[in-house]
Amino acid sequence: MKAFTLAAALFLAAFAAPASAQQNAPVQTPADYAVIMDYRTGELLYEKNARAPTAPASMSKLMTVAIVFDRLKNGSLQLTDEFEVSEKAWRQGADGRESKMWVRVDTTIPVLDLLRGIIVQSGNDACIVVAENIAGSEEAFAELMNQKAREWGLHDSTFANAHGLPHPNQKMSMRDLALLSRKIISEFGEYYALFAEREFIWEKIRQQNRNPILGFVDGADGLKTGHTEESGYGLVGSAVLNGERRIVVVNGLSSERERATESARLLRVAFNDFTDKTFFQAGDIVGEAEVFKGKDKTVPLIARAPVSMLLHRSLLDEAQASIIYEGPVAAPIRANQQIGFLRVATPGGGAREFPLFAGQAVKEAGVWGKIGLAAKKLLAKPQNDGVASAQE
Repeated sequence: MKAFTLAAALFLAAFAAPASAQQNAPVQTPADYAVIMDYRTGELLYEKNARAPTAPASMSKLMTVAIVFDRLKNGSLQLTDEFEVSEKAWRQGADGRESKMWVRVDTTIPVLDLLRGIIVQSGNDACIVVAENIAGSEEAFAELMNQKAREWGLHDSTFANAHGLPHPNQKMSMRDLALLSRKIISEFGEYYALFAEREFIWEKIRQQNRNPILGFVDGADGLKTGHTEESGYGLVGSAVLNGERRIVVVNGLSSERERATESARLLRVAFNDFTDKTFFQAGDIVGEAEVFKGKDKTVPLIARAPVSMLLHRSLLDEAQASIIYEGPVAAPIRANQQIGFLRVATPGGGAREFPLFAGQAVKEAGVWGKIGLAAKKLLAKPQNDGVASAQE
């Protein structure tokens, strides 16, 4: 049978697709690239050039940090392990124009302090120390970064170094940065508190965390800034409010001030302008499907899990929904047998599908019922209402 659509014409509300942003939502930003992600569901609530690989600057240090966290989690590395400082790492940024932790050649530094040097001070030299001690060289570590990117589903990212300085092959999309941030928070939560540390002292040099949303946005606790001439000013930020977490990523802004104000504004938009609403509870009847050769002519269709979406308040009245199934559905039908799905969408926001199941069993009609059905079909007048019917 060919699939056909039963229009559901819901007046309920608009729905959004997971990982497919509501692009028509009235969110504007001067950033060249931007993402708003809901942490719990992973939905992209808003995106602007979100899947375009671009220069990430120091925001790519999140990948370096994530690899260290991964090794800490699997036990192959300890926070107290000491990493040796090479001359290359010591000389990195010797002209004073780069972010540095101020490591000293021929010394050793605990992994915990190196993490602080990368996260709080954005030290390029600390990144090289980590890369060389984990992989043997920065080039080999970049290959490890690329390997992990493929493993972790970061399909729009490539790496050539551990710190994010300009290179033709050092690219990340804003979506990948959001996905990586979500992974860091969810899988390496015991180390995530490092991102909220406001300052770090090394070699008697006190440096402030460059993240401008810390202490400025309620609930803000991470993650990382970035800036080069090529990339402009960028930030990956996250905050928790009333038990809900959002992640915001921006890049291509014109100044530190614009980065600070725009990042904070978008985080507030993420909490204030998007609402979570449940339209069907588990067990609710959503519609019905026609039955072929059954004792009942239709079978109720139920949602076994809540149909709940997070969407922009301005789109609450623009729902379009359809029940999709291969039909009529041949009897016998088992209770809880998956029949089809509910497809719901908003203008410009893609579509999301929710599986639908038979709300009751339907037995196959007896022999006389089949004969009667066949006769009815034979004697029925042909329909020509302009609506395509199911065909063999």
